[in-house]
Amino acid sequence: MESQQVVQALAALAHPLRLEVFRALVVSGQPGLTPGVMQEALGVPPATLSFHLKELVNSGLVTQERASRNLIYRAAYDNMNALLGYLTDNCCQGAACAVENPADDCKC
Repeated sequence: MESQQVVQALAALAHPLRLEVFRALVVSGQPGLTPGVMQEALGVPPATLSFHLKELVNSGLVTQERASRNLIYRAAYDNMNALLGYLTDNCCQGAACAVENPADDCKC
């Protein structure tokens, strides 16, 4: 992942609602969510949600697919993992990290 893509992805996640939307999409997994479901769950106006979804799609962290009359949004796990990899690439001064559980602190 290039540094410009990293900056764009982090900027997209730097808004509380976009972060909440992205986390909801990560939780939903492969089936994804429609804007109507997200709007109902988050309690935001359609135009507001649409704006923030556009930003997440432009960042590459979210994909959009048309299924009949519905739009389905999904987390782009490959780009999410690339972002995490970029952020942790130099962990432990470039050596392989000895963390077995990603929730644990690095033991380098």
